[in-house]
Parts: sequence; structure tokens; C-alpha cells
Amino acid sequence: MPPQRAGIQSVEVGFSLLGVLAASPGPLMLRDLAAAAGMNAAKAHRYLVSFQRLGLVTQDAASTRYDLGPAALKLGLASLSRLDSVKLARQRLQPLMEQIGQTLALGVWGNQGPTIVHWEESPQAVTVNLRLGDVMPLLSSATGLCFLAFMSQHHPATQQRLAGLLKDELARAQKLARKDVPASMAEVNTLLDEVRQRGLARVVDTLLPGVAGFCAPVFDADGHLVLGMVALGSLATFDAAWDGAVARPLLAAARQLSSDLGFAGLAAVPGLQGA
Repeated sequence: MPPQRAGIQSVEVGFSLLGVLAASPGPLMLRDLAAAAGMNAAKAHRYLVSFQRLGLVTQDAASTRYDLGPAALKLGLASLSRLDSVKLARQRLQPLMEQIGQTLALGVWGNQGPTIVHWEESPQAVTVNLRLGDVMPLLSSATGLCFLAFMSQHHPATQQRLAGLLKDELARAQKLARKDVPASMAEVNTLLDEVRQRGLARVVDTLLPGVAGFCAPVFDADGHLVLGMVALGSLATFDAAWDGAVARPLLAAARQLSSDLGFAGLAAVPGLQGA
């Protein structure tokens, strides 16, 4: 065994608080956060004060709950953007955008769901009010539907998280009586079957009024979904046909990237055989 290098123990202890917040589905009270990190509340509070000054943690003034702050988001996005798959995808977006003339983005699975980590806005396209770090809804966005359809091979903990997010979204859709998204698991499964058959997901006028989008999956050598390549734009100029001028180049680019990442082929992913 190599000799253990000297470090700063207080940094390691304090980081346990950030780890608890990252794993939590939402903000936490001080007592719950401290207990989960294995320390008393007074000690946890001292760390949290420093983390707040650094922007790693925020505290809601009304509820007094703590959550990850903007600096934590920047660190996470920077880390995600350095993944090989994201690097390779970013290199291909500019020529793809020139080909289809629409805004492109990359989405990866984050702690709270499918998360936008790169944005390439076409100068000819209508500006879309989305930002880096935005978490996409599962049922009303092409990115969310893509991840729902093709994440069957991921870790059980990820599957559990995905199921929980889907349950919450279904409940909200039912409460609001939305007609533009699935309102039952049967409807969800029917929609996901179509996504798998087509090889990419599509939404029209559901995420944002007057906007359509596609998301094509990119797989690694193990057949795991590593990111989604997204194209979106105004219905006035966006070709939303399954075999149209946006869908075909986007799907081709995603499949080429999957191949370059070592993906064996469509038969390696359940539901994509023959797509």
C-alpha cells in the first residue's frame, strides 16, 4: 500500500455536509443535515457559515433550510463538461448547428434529473429561455423523455431516483389535468415505446409554447446512456417531422458519437433493436 498523504482533516469533515446535501432530494434543516453527516448541530453550523460565504451552500430565509449554492453548481457543471463524452459532443455541435440551423444543447443525468450542461444557440433561431444547469422535466421535455426511455441499464439507485421523479411529475400532471403530457403509467409506457422505436424523443408545444424539440441518446461502450443531444426551436422554423431536416442529422450525429465512444450497436440497448 502506498503511504497515505497528509491532508486537512477539517476539509474532509466539512465536505461530508456537502455530500449529504448532494444526495438529498431537497433542502434540509440544520438538525437533519448535521445528523446525516454524523456531527452535532453547532459544529455543522460553523462549517455551513463558511460554505455560505463561498457560495457552496445557501439558506432559505423563510424555512431556514440549507441547500447547495451557486458555487456548487458551477463546480458540478465544470466537472460534467470535462467528461470525455461531453467534450466529444461539444466538438460536433457547431457543424451540426450549421447544418440544421437550430439551437443545440447537451443534457446529462444529474442529481436532480436530466441537466443541461452545454448550450449552442443558433444566431438564426428564436431565443429560448433555458439556462445551463436547468433540470429538464421528464414528461414535457424531449430530454426528459429520452432519459426515461433509455436509462434501463443504469444503477438501481439511479433507477429509484428516476422512478421517484416520474411519480411526482405524474401526480402534478393529474392535479393540473394537463392534456399535453401523459397522465398515467399506461400512457407513459406507450409514449416511451414510441421513443425507443424511433430512436429519439420529441415534444411539440409542451415544454415551452410554440417550441418543438428532439433529443437523441448517446451511449457508451457498455450500452449506458451518457448524454442526450438536443435540438429545439420555434415551430415557425423548426422541422418537427420524425424523418425531417432536424431529426435525421441529429440522430445520425448521436449514433456516430455513440460509435466513437465504443458503443457496439443498437441491439445492445433493449427497445432499440431494428430502430
